[in-house]
Amino acid sequence: MRVLNYLEFASQLDRSGIGTATDQQRAALATTDVEVVTSPWPESVAAGAAGLLRGDGVVRDYDVAHCNLIGPGSLAVARHAKRNDIPLVLHSHVTREDFAESFRGSTAVAPALGKYLKWFYSQADVVLCPSEYTKRTLESYPVDAPIRAVSNGVDTEALAGFEDLRDEYRAEYDLDGMTVFTVGNVFERKGLTTFCTLAQETDYDFAWFGPYDTGPHASKKVRYWVEHAPENVTFSGWIDDIRGAFGAGDVYLFATKNENQGIAVLEAMACGKAVVLRDIPVFEEFYTHGHDCLKCSTDAEFRRALDLLARDPDLRRRLGENARETAAEHSLDRVGDRLVETYEDALSGRLEG
Repeated sequence: MRVLNYLEFASQLDRSGIGTATDQQRAALATTDVEVVTSPWPESVAAGAAGLLRGDGVVRDYDVAHCNLIGPGSLAVARHAKRNDIPLVLHSHVTREDFAESFRGSTAVAPALGKYLKWFYSQADVVLCPSEYTKRTLESYPVDAPIRAVSNGVDTEALAGFEDLRDEYRAEYDLDGMTVFTVGNVFERKGLTTFCTLAQETDYDFAWFGPYDTGPHASKKVRYWVEHAPENVTFSGWIDDIRGAFGAGDVYLFATKNENQGIAVLEAMACGKAVVLRDIPVFEEFYTHGHDCLKCSTDAEFRRALDLLARDPDLRRRLGENARETAAEHSLDRVGDRLVETYEDALSGRLEG
């Protein structure tokens, strides 16, 4: 079986959650018999796009088209697939709910985006999404296509050796004691204000490892907090080796308001870190309070959780050990099996949610 696993704007999404999820799909498929091609385009991208929109042939033949974004390139692939009876898999990494509070103006645009997503995803033979929560969200639009939940998984091999980077990264960012950290792009939706407010109310070092935008696309809150960061908060910006973040940090704090899954949470768990999460619906299906994480709903609860973990290193260790076992349930081998099952069902017409 030959599958097109396509991510347009791949270079711009290199360190994003969508980029990581796509990389992990390809790593998962590398453990199977599926042959993967990553682009439909001929040497001239413009000519290739025009050909796809007309329904003409492409340079590469494939049995299944699997698109990971919602832009013009993915739309061209979708149209070509429908015109040529090629099974079309559309991966829902974007919803109107998780688009809000990401960039300047994104909340205002989110309702219109929702209408486009309803139309776009409904073209698929099957829509994949990272969680049952996201499946319910898409069904509420409603998307007129079968929807399946498949974990993004976690690439534990890519994290190997994170412990060896601890001293280097803690020294580089002047971190001391129990360090509270987050990994990923700096967005208000991901709990930025809560992160900084907790830092102001405690004495722990806080570090947010990931890129941020202070230009015209940045939200007012991102610009404010990056420019007026509390003394005990470090915004690293882009780092070359993400393993250093998981080596340097001790407690992974993720006060996000909305997620489709949250790959960095699984990465922190795979590294055996104690994790503190906002108690939102998507995390109910994956994690258990008091077993592999602590869940909080208010700033006061977050503060108590951090104080508890600071006082009780045995609890940090136990949560981390259980978290590592939870992350193992999201291995790339399992992701690969689910993807292959979906492709085979799409080819045979056996598609249900």
